[in-house]
Amino acid sequence: MTQRVEFLDERPDPNTPWTPPENRFKRYAYNRVGNSGLVVSPLALGTWYNFGDDTPFQKQRDIVRFAFENGINHIDIANQYGPPLGAAEENIGRILRKDFRPYRNELVIATKAGWPQWLGPNGRLGGKKHLLGSIDESLARLGLDHVDIFYSHRYDPDTPLHETIEALDTLVRQGKALYVGISSYSAQRSREALSIAKELGTPLLVNQSSYSLLNRWIEDELLSDLAQSGAAAIAFTPLAQGLLADRYLQGFEVQRAQRRTYITAEAQSEDNLRRLRGLAAIAAERGQTLSQLAIAWTLRDPRVASTLVGVSSKEQLAENLKALDNLAFSSEELAQIDNFAVHDGGVNPWKVSSEL
Repeated sequence: MTQRVEFLDERPDPNTPWTPPENRFKRYAYNRVGNSGLVVSPLALGTWYNFGDDTPFQKQRDIVRFAFENGINHIDIANQYGPPLGAAEENIGRILRKDFRPYRNELVIATKAGWPQWLGPNGRLGGKKHLLGSIDESLARLGLDHVDIFYSHRYDPDTPLHETIEALDTLVRQGKALYVGISSYSAQRSREALSIAKELGTPLLVNQSSYSLLNRWIEDELLSDLAQSGAAAIAFTPLAQGLLADRYLQGFEVQRAQRRTYITAEAQSEDNLRRLRGLAAIAAERGQTLSQLAIAWTLRDPRVASTLVGVSSKEQLAENLKALDNLAFSSEELAQIDNFAVHDGGVNPWKVSSEL
């Protein structure tokens, strides 16, 4: 049974070595990733935003420390996260060296490659040269000899999929990753990738996919295919790029939606506003905020091993962690939610690539 999360919010003396609490892994239930031996926290710390050089390093360090103090063992990165490109890996690497040397084996660290990273025709997508070169650069920035999960960050329509999966297989055999994954692959491409991985003996464990109350595409086929193969989903953007937050309940025009490029004009519709307000009412009945409901809902399905959250402060992370106080949904609540949750609410900019 999920335990209530308590939050440690005291900032340590900078002159005193940081020591996380010994009960850090006794706060809530953890999830096994598919049929593997890998176990992850239900919330993972995402680094897409707020871990580039435009965010003070000490603020980043405080967030990572706070996450670990409160039981998050899963950190998700990508080689292009910044700004500039690679900065998130460099900054996480600095934090690991400063604070986490004794705790490396307690962490599940994931990174990815596939989006443009360097100039020239081999600087992106899914070719062997790009993926094998990328992991070497990522490991150097992180200061690690291996990561726990390495992803093909996007499907490459111009490279045989067998070559992409073979590259992932190679880096596992080289000891540079324990497991591998794919991200934003369609159900069809995911099936093909899993079949190739099975043939090669590659531990292809995860499809990391966009998933939220306004973006339910993975429920059609992908989740069942992953489960059948012994793999799992890891969800990103459970808050639909921030749309599923209380700030928008009064309307889009007075908020920051126009400045967040991933919240499109299509997403800022009257239908979506009605959905947000309906979902917020259900959340209130559960004693949750809209964002807490949205996070908890993505974790209701055991085929989803973890949900990534990106935060700008440890206070925001504390609010997200409160979603774990109530992960149980009655059949009546799920039916009410289905009145407002939709498969395509215009919040999936990865849709085209995932349909390739």
